Amino acid sequence: MNQESSLICRHFVSYSGVKLPLKLVNELTEAGLNNRNTFYRGYFDTLGRLRVCQKIVYGEVESEHRYQYDDKGRLKHALIIEDGEERGLDFNEQV
Repeated sequence: MNQESSLICRHFVSYSGVKLPLKLVNELTEAGLNNRNTFYRGYFDTLGRLRVCQKIVYGEVESEHRYQYDDKGRLKHALIIEDGEERGLDFNEQV
């Protein structure tokens, strides 16, 4: 996971909505992680865009989303990894 080394890692209780990229909500502190079995780990770029989202359950990555954006900051591609399977979604460019 070399990509994550240049990104800002933050932790959240959940997400809201159904559109991609996921909107992570209720940020956790490092101390707050000690009392959680399930949480979301988000990796953000310097522009504040969510690049990687992982659902962590009992210390293991249960699912992962990887997002790519176009030059205008719109979601271009999402890679969703669940149960060892990968599914890619491409998003149409809008003018």
